Amino acid sequence: MSSHQQPYYVPKSSKLPFAMAVTMLTLIIGASTTLKPELGPFGENSYLVLLTGFLMMWTTMFFWFSQVIKENNEGLNNLMLNNSYYYGMAWFIFSEVMFFFAFFFALAYIRNFAVPWLGGEGEKGISNILWPGFEAHWPLMVTPDQAAFPGPEEEMSFGTAYGHGGLAGVLGWIPLYNTICLLSSSVTVHIAHLGLKNGNRLQFNLFLAITLILGYSFVVLQAIEYSEAYTQMGLTLKSGAYGTTFFMLTGFHGFHVCLGAIILTIMLIRGLRGHFSHDDQFGFEAGSWYWHFVDVVWICLVAFVYVM
Repeated sequence: MSSHQQPYYVPKSSKLPFAMAVTMLTLIIGASTTLKPELGPFGENSYLVLLTGFLMMWTTMFFWFSQVIKENNEGLNNLMLNNSYYYGMAWFIFSEVMFFFAFFFALAYIRNFAVPWLGGEGEKGISNILWPGFEAHWPLMVTPDQAAFPGPEEEMSFGTAYGHGGLAGVLGWIPLYNTICLLSSSVTVHIAHLGLKNGNRLQFNLFLAITLILGYSFVVLQAIEYSEAYTQMGLTLKSGAYGTTFFMLTGFHGFHVCLGAIILTIMLIRGLRGHFSHDDQFGFEAGSWYWHFVDVVWICLVAFVYVM
């Protein structure tokens, strides 16, 4: 029976979901042991497990994407299945919204409740009990374990002078550069979408390529910012609540930018090969939705982490 006669296409059994589960387990083990080498049996070579996990993820995604693209090109995706793709992507983005909401809420709780309580405010104030001489202000530049792990020298914000070299003032505006990159990329991906809708293949490929350049530039700039924070400013994962919340929020967002860039890279390759049409472009639409979501999260992150 052909796919047009079936109400729903049921794909063949696949081992790819199991492979992705093993991949994520490898990534988690690699990431945790790289941050804490003493936790695993690999010692200082724990980063090799992390790199293996990333290689497994790219490989699994390649075969999974190839299978889905092949099914679509063979016309196996009927209207009902295509509608399920839209709902599935919408729910996925909603779950990502809740994911980041949890971390933003954790930051808000620390800043608005935990820190004032430690400073003696309100009925739950416990000043000079857990932390003698504590002063309630955010960000926390001094921590109880300051003797073991030096705290940050300066907070991360627009115009922060990273380091002491000649480029310190230029590098200090990395959050602004990243904001320009992501907001501009949101415009260029929309222009690419318009080109696809209007049948202008050159416009689609060109502006999608510009989007990727801006997206990967964001990742490079964030890597520079992390390097400066660790080596010049003393801001690390060990520098108290400020360090952990900063790297937790910006790190997870950076990972999502990488994921979105990979998705759009695949869409660009498909576009160069002549895929997509006016009526069949969900793969790109899903990637563009995700990219706009990443941009919105960055705006919130800049407001709550770098500005306020």
